[in-house]
Amino acid sequence: MTIENNYREIIAKIGENISRDGLLDTPKRAAKAMEFLTQGYNQNIDEVVNGALFESEADEMVVVKNIELYSMCEHHMLPFIGKCHIAYIPNGKVLGLSKFARIVDMYARRLQIQENLAREIALSIQEITGSTGVGVIIEAQHLCMMMRGVEKQNSSMTTSVMLGQMRDNPSARQEMLVLVKS
Repeated sequence: MTIENNYREIIAKIGENISRDGLLDTPKRAAKAMEFLTQGYNQNIDEVVNGALFESEADEMVVVKNIELYSMCEHHMLPFIGKCHIAYIPNGKVLGLSKFARIVDMYARRLQIQENLAREIALSIQEITGSTGVGVIIEAQHLCMMMRGVEKQNSSMTTSVMLGQMRDNPSARQEMLVLVKS
């Protein structure tokens, strides 16, 4: 059974008339949307980075802030929407700027929990760059908490993952936090 057929069945099971004019193409559109929203499963880190790792003598912290992210919680398959901040301390190599957003998107476009998303991003950047430290902070609003359940509209969640110097060196961690807030 295809995703489109599954959506057709879900729409019918919730009590809607699948033959209604406004719903005729909904299963096809919903299937296409789901394929887009989960396209991260069809990507791998090597393709995403695409060789954009460059020799550099830079050894001071690099921060990329406010990377928009859209993901879907694995518990309810409802969106969570937010921003990701990434910092790393280069160790002979720097990553092309756009690749940070592409890495965030690759992992966000999978069924996720925010805690794991932050960890996957941090570990990938650490592995790719060989940096001496990586920090990832994600701030997001979860529709599973806003639209259903406790229905708290102004709630948000912040997660962080710190690796290497970002974890072990308090001044590096503090520098990242200050730069992210500026």
